Formats: sequence, C-alpha cells, structure tokens
Amino acid sequence: MTRQSRPSADGYDPRAHREIRHVPEHVPGVSHHEPIGLHRRLALNRMGTFDWDLDRGFMDLDPGALEVFDLRPEEYDGAPLSLVRRVPPEEGMRLDTALSRALREGGSSYGAYFRVQCRDGTPRWAHSQGRILHDEDGRPYRIVGIVREASGELADSALLRSLQQERQRQTAMVQQTTAALSRALSVADVTRVLTGVGGARRFGADGLVLGLAEGDRFEVIAVAGMDGEVPEEMRTSQLDDTLPLSEAAVSRRPAFLSTRGELIARYPRLRPYSDVLPTGSSSFLPLIAQDTVIGALGLFNVEPAVQSTEAKNLALALAGVVAQSLQRATLFDQEREFATGLQATMLPRRVPPISGGEVTVRYHPASVGRDIGGDWYDVIALPQGRTGLVVGDVQGHDTHAAAVMGQLRIALRAYAAEGHAPETVLVRASRFLAELETERFATCTYVQADLDSGALHVARAGHLGPLICDGARHIDWPEVRGGLPLGVATAFGHDHFPETQLFLEPGSTLLLCTDGLVEQPGRDISAGIEALSAAFRTGPTELEALADRLAEQLWAEPGSEDDLALLLLHRLPGPGAATTPRLRLHVHQADPSGTAEVRSALRRTLDQWRAGEITHDVEVAASELIANALTHTESGALVSVELLPGAPRRIRLEVEDRSSSWPRRRSPGETATSGRGLMLVEALAERWGAEPRGSGKALWCEFVVPEAGATPG
Repeated sequence: MTRQSRPSADGYDPRAHREIRHVPEHVPGVSHHEPIGLHRRLALNRMGTFDWDLDRGFMDLDPGALEVFDLRPEEYDGAPLSLVRRVPPEEGMRLDTALSRALREGGSSYGAYFRVQCRDGTPRWAHSQGRILHDEDGRPYRIVGIVREASGELADSALLRSLQQERQRQTAMVQQTTAALSRALSVADVTRVLTGVGGARRFGADGLVLGLAEGDRFEVIAVAGMDGEVPEEMRTSQLDDTLPLSEAAVSRRPAFLSTRGELIARYPRLRPYSDVLPTGSSSFLPLIAQDTVIGALGLFNVEPAVQSTEAKNLALALAGVVAQSLQRATLFDQEREFATGLQATMLPRRVPPISGGEVTVRYHPASVGRDIGGDWYDVIALPQGRTGLVVGDVQGHDTHAAAVMGQLRIALRAYAAEGHAPETVLVRASRFLAELETERFATCTYVQADLDSGALHVARAGHLGPLICDGARHIDWPEVRGGLPLGVATAFGHDHFPETQLFLEPGSTLLLCTDGLVEQPGRDISAGIEALSAAFRTGPTELEALADRLAEQLWAEPGSEDDLALLLLHRLPGPGAATTPRLRLHVHQADPSGTAEVRSALRRTLDQWRAGEITHDVEVAASELIANALTHTESGALVSVELLPGAPRRIRLEVEDRSSSWPRRRSPGETATSGRGLMLVEALAERWGAEPRGSGKALWCEFVVPEAGATPG
C-alpha cells in the first residue's frame, strides 16, 4: 500500500499544494508523464536543427526549423535557395557574409541574426548558429546547427537600447543647454541662445516662449520655432491665472498638457488665437532662482503626447538652468547700465557747431564684460575760430579708468581752451596725470584745426594717428610724429610731443579713433587698419551715416572686448572756385630727421595728387632747399607744397625761413662739397625763384605734372 497524505486538522491538503506548484503549461499533444523527445523539446522553445551537406548542397531542416522559417514541409525541397521565399535578399546576404568570413578564416562555428518574412507579411527575427565540420585536409564539408526565433530577446534588447539612447539624449540636452547659457552674460544673450538655431530643439520642443515677471505684469521677451508670432496684445499682460505662462509664474507650479484642445479648454482666453498655437503637447514651467520667481517658459510640440515622468523631470531641470541664467543676466544688465551711465556722464553732453565744417562722434562700451573703459572724445571751441579735437584712451576697463578719464578730459580741455599749441597741451596733460598719483597712463591724439585754411596741427601721445579721406575717396594715413603715453612721458622725463602740420582739403574728412575700432583679439592690428580704410573709402558720404556704418561694421563684431571712441570732422567745400590743395610742414633747426619726414609726407601727398614721374624731382628739390635753409640760417624751415589749378597742372614747392639773406647761385669746382643745391633745383624744376616774406624769405620752384599716359620727353 502506498501511504496517502491526508488533510490536516487545520484544512491544509499537501496534494492540493503539490498540484498548484507543479501544474505545467498545457501543450496539445503532450501528456503529463510521456517523455518528450529532443526535437519536440527544441520546438517547444521555438528552436529547430539543420544539417547542411556542403558537398551535395542539401540542407535538412527538422520540423522545428521549418516552423521558425514559417514553412510547410511541401514548401521546402532541401535546397538552401528555396528559403528565399521567407528570407529577404538583404538578410540572406547577412547570413552569407557571416558564414563566408568563418570559412575564410578557418573558423569552427558561426552565428548571425536575420529577419524572416512570415506568410502573413509580418517580420520575425531569427538567429542561426552552426558548427563547421572539416575533413583531415581542413576542408569544410558539413555544417550542423540550430535556428531559433529571436524576436523576444531582440525586443528586450531594443527596449534597453532605446532607454539608454533616451537617457543619453536627455543628458546631451542638459549639457548643450547649460554650455550655451553659460556664455550668456546679458538677458539679450540668453534670448539669443533660446531663439537661435536649434534653440527650441535643445529643450526637445518644436517651439518655445519665454516671459519675465516684474511686479504685477508679465512680459513675453522671446519666441522661437512658432509658425505665428505671439499677438501684440498678449505680449504684456496682467500677472494672473488666465494665461498659462502667467499662471505658472503666479502658482510656481508647472503645467503639462497633451493637446491644443486641452490647452484651450483650460485657458479659454486663448481661444481667439488657436490658429497660432501648435496642435500638440505643451509644458509651462515656472522659472525660479533662489526662491525668486523670474518668469516662465513655455514649450510646444507639433505632435500630441502624454509626457512621461522622465520628460517632465527633464523639462523642470532645463527650466532651472534657464532661471539661473536669467537671474545672473539680470544682475549683469543692472550693473552694466549703472557703469555705462557713469561713463556717459563723463563724456561731453553736446558737440559745439563748427564754422566751415561739421563733426560727429560715437562712443560704444565694450560688448563683452560688465566693465566700462576709459575711452573718450572731445570737441573744443578755441580762440580765433579754431577747433580742438581730442580722442584718447585711459588704461584699464573699470570705474577707476572712467574716473581718471573724466579728470584728464576736463584738464586737457582747459589747457586747450587757453589757446596753447598742441604740444604744450599734451605736455601739461601728461604732468597733470602724473600728479594724480595713479598707476594708469593714457594715450591721446590732439588736433588743432583751422577750417578756414584747412591747416591741421597734430600732436600724438602713444595713440593712433588720424586718417584722412579726400573728396575723391582716396585714403591716407599720414605719418604723424608722436611721444610716449601721457603720464609715462612725465615719469621718464620725455615730455616732448612734436607737432605735425597737415592740410584738410575742402570736401575731405578726418577720422580719429581709439584702438577698439581696429583691434580684435587674435587679429593683427594691420588687418583692422586695412578694414577701417576700406570701410571709410566705400562708406556713405553723409557724415552721420558714415559714423554709423563704421561703428556697426567694424566695432560691433562678436567678441569686441574694448570700448570705442570715434570722431569724424568734415570740411565743407568752399564757395566759388575750389581751394588749392596744399601741404605745410615745419622742420625744426635741431631736428636731424625732419628732412626725411618731409620727403615721406611729400611722397604720400604727391601720390594723392597723381604727380607720377616728377615725384622724385620734387623730393630732391625739397631736400636741397631745406638743407639750404638749415645750413645758412638760424631758423627752421616751413615747407609748403601746392597743386596749382589750370592746364597743364603744376606743383609749386616753397621753403620759407626767417633769414633776410638772399640766396646766391654759385659755380662750384669739381672738388667742391657744397654749392650745388640751387643748380639741382634749376635743373629739375621748370622755373624757380625767391620772394621776400614779412619775417624772412621763401625759395620756390614749380614742376609741370605730366598728363596721364604721356611719354616723357
């Protein structure tokens, strides 16, 4: 007898428990106790076997393998090619590639995933794995293996890959948004990041709207990726719960909506604007930084969707990044507004009118950073109808530089208004700056302009020289001698700022600027000077438009780290006949380099006048006449060059000194070392002579300018 289990007193029946624990899945055709054969075991696990005779080209598939390929026995004749009705060509190539590589490398096995097209048209993933048998010579002759359905395992793997890819995408979105906003200093920078290329996509959205809350008002400041702009009446609204962004700011709670219909149902005030709203899901996120509500961010998608918990958390994280950036940017804008306001109060409030010309100025603070600079300009009315023009730059970019600039500008203005010569003005300004006991130095260019005659007396202290554009749009950077920067010159005992005299023809324009107009980080200053010259030459003729063009085209480039001061002086064309173009230069008695500087200035001027081949003759004559004045008198020489009107054109050269002794033309012997100067002048010039002047005399000579294309005689 077999001992049978009985129910216990508490009702527990071990047989019932055993039945519950061991009830197998019901499989038709399989009894509870009948042994299951190998092929049936494989088939129950959606697997089958194959035996491929490579010599005969015959592949035997068991019923389990036929089921994997979704084939009936009569549909398969043993030829591998008959599988093409279930295995697409591209999948067959995948299997052939795996097998060919194993055979080529002498491998003993191979495996590959491939897709099967079932008879009802649905795809199915399968996996084939085979053992390659070789004979004594190493030649493969048979492959025995299994084939199994793999849709389930690949689906699980694809899900894991999808989740991993989604996490990577979310991480990349946060990193990209954080990196882009980390470089945004001002509120305008933040809005450029959000509305620029790819701005909305950084948030996984098709469009976005950003607004700021201030007091009881809510203002939309940025829109991106929306087919229609936000209506004007919706840009500024009361801070309440009638609009989604405003409610998010008031309640400090986000809102996630699946469709446009749901959005309009919750906020009926939006119904008149349904045409401009995206049809899909939307999110409205409060922007909170340090427990302060800054505004709200709206994200819109074209497709309706119920947002997952992960998507909501990502949106809230990105909103936190935007809130911190906006808080930082708002503080930056407030500081910058204060700094630029301070700078503006230290610059002239107005530019005085100028007789015979017009002047315009521009100042721009640095486009990068919150600090202000020490650049300045000034236009000063001087005695006898003259005008003083100043452009300068105090070292540094902070409020201390601005304070030093304000004091130096006032001091220099006072010295100039007293009628001192440019050199004296800069000497006194340098000593004033040194006495301030500041470590800052300053560069400066000062021009004393007489527009009645066109004479410009220029002195320079470590600064860029002037640029002149004549009526024919010919550009000249005249060589202007200079001294050390203000303050430094006094500290080193070199308070010397030699003057250079230039001539501004009627219709010509003078430009003074600080290095912020021509210098950019990582770029050679010569490239900036060339760009300025080109922009000056091709710019508008109207002075205000020209100033705007120069400031916008050159200074307003991305990354401008320096501030800019710009001054333009235009000499109006005189009434009646055109004024004679003229160059006037002074050579000091004790200045050994003066003659070389005159020759250099003459070359540039004669090039402007298109003097051609006589340029060299004029230079030689000027050198001889200057040498004659410096050698035989105790004064310097005043050199004047004029382009006389008429046909043919003539150039008149004059060298004036303060001696009343009349020149004598001599005939030096072969071994003489002097006395040939006037002989050279007579040989080179068409005519020459001497004229008495009130304080001395002037030697002059004239040259005929050859016509363009003429052959020299």
